[in-house]
Amino acid sequence: MNNEQPKNPLHGVTLEMILVKLVEKYGWEELGRRITIKCFIDDPSIKSSLKFLRKTPWARKKVEELYLKSSKGKP
Repeated sequence: MNNEQPKNPLHGVTLEMILVKLVEKYGWEELGRRITIKCFIDDPSIKSSLKFLRKTPWARKKVEELYLKSSKGKP
């Protein structure tokens, strides 16, 4: 069985990589405006955000969607 996922744009990209790129691009304040999640607004950190996102599928999905939009040149 082939484990490659050629049509999955997130294949090989970790959640931490996604979060770091988004914070670099937008900063915590703007990220908290775009995705209203307490861990982005109240004393944000990569570690606490990763912990929350790994346990919360709906929030992770929003972060992944923003990453895909922003990596395609959309604001």
